[in-house]
Amino acid sequence: MRYQISGQQIKIGDALQVHVKEELGEIVKKYAKRPTDATVIFSRNAHEYMCEITIHLSTGLKAAATAKENEIYAAFDSGLNKLEKQLRRYKRRLKDHHRFRAQPVELSGASSYVLSSFELDEDAEPDTLQPVIIAETEAKIPSLSVGEAVMQMEISGAAFLVFRNETKKHINVVYKRDDGNIGWIEPQ
Repeated sequence: MRYQISGQQIKIGDALQVHVKEELGEIVKKYAKRPTDATVIFSRNAHEYMCEITIHLSTGLKAAATAKENEIYAAFDSGLNKLEKQLRRYKRRLKDHHRFRAQPVELSGASSYVLSSFELDEDAEPDTLQPVIIAETEAKIPSLSVGEAVMQMEISGAAFLVFRNETKKHINVVYKRDDGNIGWIEPQ
């Protein structure tokens, strides 16, 4: 498994990198059969350290956890505990989906844009209704079943997931509703 351990505006020492690799490797080995890579990003905001952990599996699914603590090791350990809980909770579901999926998840390319949000005075009229693009990136849209999409959304902690439905080949969306249920948008 490949590890990418980095810090945003902070230095990451060798001892922390060794700790991350050992602890994360142990958890991943226990719960995930075929991990490909792990990304761990540390950052600091005033007195709090934040740790973002993302693990990519060979099937295209990913698990993610984020934690904040007053110390950097505690932030990692807290994030790792959240990730372990997610993987333990979904271990049977992951096994079932991986058993039936012989091939890795097919990914389609798409463009992702960040649009500028600007506030106007109540009386002012905008010059144009075209949004201002401030960033453009490449996004990947996985080809999944609805069950896999829901599982992927829950494991990654995302509010929604855009995916290509394997059965009908249309772009679909699953999302978390305010009432705690999961919504599914499928075009006719």
